[in-house]
Amino acid sequence: MHGQQHAGFSAELLFLIPATAAVVAYWAGALSARSRNWPPHRALLFTAGVAAILATVLNPLAALSHENFTALGVSHVLAGMLGPLLLVLSRPVSLALRTLDVVPARRLSGVLRSRLLRLAAFPVTAAVLNVGGMFVMFRTGVFGAMQESAPAHWLVTFHLAAAGYLYMAVLVGRDPMPHRAGFRFRAAVLVAAGAAHNILAKSLYAAPPHGVPASSGEAGAMVLYYAGGAVELVLVFLLCQRWYSSTRPRVRSGRPSGILQPPPLCPAEHSPKNEP
Repeated sequence: MHGQQHAGFSAELLFLIPATAAVVAYWAGALSARSRNWPPHRALLFTAGVAAILATVLNPLAALSHENFTALGVSHVLAGMLGPLLLVLSRPVSLALRTLDVVPARRLSGVLRSRLLRLAAFPVTAAVLNVGGMFVMFRTGVFGAMQESAPAHWLVTFHLAAAGYLYMAVLVGRDPMPHRAGFRFRAAVLVAAGAAHNILAKSLYAAPPHGVPASSGEAGAMVLYYAGGAVELVLVFLLCQRWYSSTRPRVRSGRPSGILQPPPLCPAEHSPKNEP
């Protein structure tokens, strides 16, 4: 991928503008009175998530990704897996609903309840957009296009980040999502998507994309397999943690403290108003 440079200026640096704006907006919301003592670690998670994704479109990693398949594997994990996971854990939608004025907050709530988001937030849809996009990236002409064209690389990176965020928000996110599927279904999708990702990594190890040396292809595939597997293990842990939190016996107000309520048949999602 050849960077777009004019008179010593790299066009990739323009990505610093929206990235910085997003981080500043998040911190401003987190520090505002409306945030009600928003946990500082979430702001750090958001900053780290933005930085992880931003690093994949800036040099030196962007230039290395064009020359080295291992670096491209690192970019894939950062933009499509680790970065989105950090953003999901920072709960930006919950923060926005707390700190926005009434009208924009209602509009955001309307988007969350829209039919389009309901379709996109269906676990199978999110998994296909995420893992399917990875197959398209490595196994079609998209791979060559993103290696030769900076705009193509940027578009692929945007898709990886957006699809990765949607996928992880659907499976383990704590932001409000009216149409969230049940635990068992999400767990099944997570297992299937993880298996598909591992199959892709193994196939790249055996048969790298056209033009990639065998040694570089093997190294890059190992990055995808092991680093991606580590992120998937974190997803499994978070999903199981959510299941445990939603099904453990709890004491209801107005009843004797010694009486515990049985766990629900289907895990209920926590209301954001009741979460710290």
